[in-house]
Amino acid sequence: MVDATNAQAAQNFVPIKEIRNGVVVLKNGSLRSVLMASSLNFALKSQDEQTSIILQFQNFLNSLDFSVQFYVQSRELDIRPYVALLEEQYKEQVNDLLKIQTREYIEFVKTFTKEADIMSKNFFIVVPYTPPVFESGKGITSILPGKKKKVDKKVQEASFEEYRTQLEQRMSVVEQGLVRTGVRVVQLGTEELIELFYKIFNPGDSEKPVQLEARKQQ
Repeated sequence: MVDATNAQAAQNFVPIKEIRNGVVVLKNGSLRSVLMASSLNFALKSQDEQTSIILQFQNFLNSLDFSVQFYVQSRELDIRPYVALLEEQYKEQVNDLLKIQTREYIEFVKTFTKEADIMSKNFFIVVPYTPPVFESGKGITSILPGKKKKVDKKVQEASFEEYRTQLEQRMSVVEQGLVRTGVRVVQLGTEELIELFYKIFNPGDSEKPVQLEARKQQ
């Protein structure tokens, strides 16, 4: 049983206030959006292609007037969805020989992935936006805890949408720059962001289902 006091204390170390509409709102009032990026078979490219990719990426970095964070997540390959699919096929199999082969294949996959320690990698780009601070207390900071002055909910929503628009413009710049290098990106939604941060703050918990792989294939 989890102690409520300890759980609350642990939450104090998490800088996230809320996640909504695909945007992470930090406790200091700044916003973050996360893009998932595809990988490139750089080693298989020709010398000219490699040089072109490097130059395009260099131009992309030099064009930015704001900071971004590149985050690489390495985790043990989760084969549970694939094994679950094989188990369903095993149950539906009517041919005895194919049923035996399916069962042997399932055991082979489990053993191989366990002994080979196969890792999966996900690539993310974190795009930030920090709203300006006004003396009047308006803006995204007005909705943070500790603010005694009440602000109309419609004003809060209008401020949030305004800041999210600024953040989306930055994401568009990042996306266009990476596309020129051959990298495909997709923005993470609210549920995917929750899953991402859940796995970051709970690295030993493998029970939560994986949903990011589907976006990775797009």
